[in-house]
Amino acid sequence: MLKFLHVGCGSKYKSKTTIGFNTDLWQEIRLDIDVNMKPDIVGTITDMTSVESSSVDAVFSSNNIEHVYAHEVPSALSEFLRVLKSGGFLVLTCPDLQSVCALVAEDKLVEPIYVSPSGPVAPLDVLYGHRLLLSRGRLYMAHRCGFTQRVLTDHLRACGFSAVMCKRRGGTFHELWAVATKSPESEIKLQQLTAEHFPF
Repeated sequence: MLKFLHVGCGSKYKSKTTIGFNTDLWQEIRLDIDVNMKPDIVGTITDMTSVESSSVDAVFSSNNIEHVYAHEVPSALSEFLRVLKSGGFLVLTCPDLQSVCALVAEDKLVEPIYVSPSGPVAPLDVLYGHRLLLSRGRLYMAHRCGFTQRVLTDHLRACGFSAVMCKRRGGTFHELWAVATKSPESEIKLQQLTAEHFPF
């Protein structure tokens, strides 16, 4: 069985990751900073020393990387790379600040983009963290940095990922989705991974 590390899992399990991971072929290992989420491993994405190097076939990170400071991004991405086996890959998603800032430029800073399980989400929440969660004391949910398609791609390559494909998800999603591999891979392989794991 293949293993994937679900970092910053929160309350979500394998069924809420990607179609590609939600199969009997993959075993999920959950890692989160909040012990109340009952993860397999309690830890942060900048220090995953409790996860052995080259021990998982994939890493899934959904809306985590924006929670660390900009200077910590290389540490987090390097940790993702470290725990991957040779031939392993990362699937990462985070807000697309280019599209969110377009809404801000239209003076829609506090107008809801969509409604999440935690309530309405406006550009202000995407930029700085969901206000309702922050008001409840979950300050680790604050957003401390952000990315455009080019910046995220550049970070992944600079941290040692051999092949990267990053796409923008439009509509009301305002998301970036990236797949990055530890070993060199062809564009055909990257396209295959995006087809298996991207929701669009």
